[in-house]
Amino acid sequence: MYTQCPECLSVFSLGAQALVQAHGYVMCGHCGAGFDSLATLSEQLPPEPFQELPANEQALVPPRIELVVYRPRPPAPESAVAVETAASAAAGEDFSQLVFAPRFAKDARPRKPPRAERQRPARRDSGQPRRWPWVLVCGLLALALATQLAWIGRDTLIRDPFTGGWLRSVCGTFGCRLPLVAAPQRLHLLASNVETHPNAAHALMISLSLRNDAAFAQPWPVVVVTLEDAQGRRLTMRRLLPTDYLDDPAVLRRGLAPGAATALLLEVQDPGEQAVAYEFGFE
Repeated sequence: MYTQCPECLSVFSLGAQALVQAHGYVMCGHCGAGFDSLATLSEQLPPEPFQELPANEQALVPPRIELVVYRPRPPAPESAVAVETAASAAAGEDFSQLVFAPRFAKDARPRKPPRAERQRPARRDSGQPRRWPWVLVCGLLALALATQLAWIGRDTLIRDPFTGGWLRSVCGTFGCRLPLVAAPQRLHLLASNVETHPNAAHALMISLSLRNDAAFAQPWPVVVVTLEDAQGRRLTMRRLLPTDYLDDPAVLRRGLAPGAATALLLEVQDPGEQAVAYEFGFE
């Protein structure tokens, strides 16, 4: 015969001896739960696959059994019992036919805990969870993001009077240099002069005097020279890079210091007598 544990669904084979010991109440050898084996008792297993054995429904009327395999003898008269008892005492006490049936009180059966309590995982009593690693990782990621955003917008930060001054003071403390940031609108043209080149034909020499009004050093500008006629029409335009009017690489690297004034000498081709107006710009 077969029965099934209702907790772990393990199927066991058992005989009559195991059933009569505790009136059908058994202990699961897999999960240790106690259960009534008569609820799913079956002589044969259902065809596979199966998950649970069908439960046996209790009959409303107790079944009547007719197949007799043993019936005790009727009680003998009192005289015969006395004679038989005396004979047994004379022959010695014989307990070979004495059968002891164990009794199990219903209340003495082990009570199985609720299934919810058995399946509930044990909590670790370790106090507060460790949150400092997550806080440290989040702090490092936030710092990396702020550094990346600052590097992307470094030109704006250096141009700003507050952040630029703070960054320059920090770099002055640690001996570092901020990158040069162009601010052509902060360049002020002090004076300009255009004349015929003394050593080259059909050429003009332009001298400019400018000052850096920014609070930070900026790279040497690109000078845009525009020549116009008397009607204001553009005759020619020339963009002169810093390498066109400076030869010293060290001066190019240092840039134009804040508040510094300098003079530039530019050489351009003479467009002819029609050029009577000149305009200068910086990029």
